[in-house]
Amino acid sequence: MDVRLPISESFTSLQGEGKLAGVPSHFIRLGGCNLRCAWCDTPYASWTPDGEAQDVKALVAACVASGAKHVVVTGGEPMIFKHLDVLCDGLRAQGRHITIETAGTVSRAVACNLMSISPKLANSTPRNDPRDPSGEWTALHEARRINVPALQALIDEYAERQLKFVVADPADLREIDLLLSRLAGWNKEDVLLMPEGVVPPKPETTDWIVRECVARGWRYCPRLHIQLFGNVRGT
Repeated sequence: MDVRLPISESFTSLQGEGKLAGVPSHFIRLGGCNLRCAWCDTPYASWTPDGEAQDVKALVAACVASGAKHVVVTGGEPMIFKHLDVLCDGLRAQGRHITIETAGTVSRAVACNLMSISPKLANSTPRNDPRDPSGEWTALHEARRINVPALQALIDEYAERQLKFVVADPADLREIDLLLSRLAGWNKEDVLLMPEGVVPPKPETTDWIVRECVARGWRYCPRLHIQLFGNVRGT
């Protein structure tokens, strides 16, 4: 069967975030998202998805040709695409370690070695965003950004997972605590805090996040690709 998926970009670089930060990886970024984060660093895969439909077999072949043993399937939101399983099955058949980056609003059973779940906090809602003059996306985003049953299903399904939260202010911690209290089966080492922004964080931002991670037994999540390459595509 000729299966195609909308692809904004694919490239080989270093994983910039999470438990596997620094690992050489091939990235496959699907174009399309059911959310519209105000601070999204890949608006070309969400607010205005670009790229074109590409054959899954060709995507798998390109991953193999890259030589990278790790592959990151990201977006946008890859879990909204019904043929994601075909892509992941093909990657697994080639012996690749698969990370899926998702906001956790959709639960789908797919081949995956590390389920990277990034629940979107209230700081992500695009209130008064000029890209959303009618406010339609603000309402949709706020209604969709947290799906507790889907989050719980992903935690239950995948033994290797991470819960990665983008934080902008210490007040965000209250929302994280409340959400975690509604979820079961996660471990402290699964929880990562990542500073919001498309430039390296200020020292005072790093300081308060590090203090909270130490106190809570959580992990600090750098954005290594931003530090190394800046906020540019293909990194």
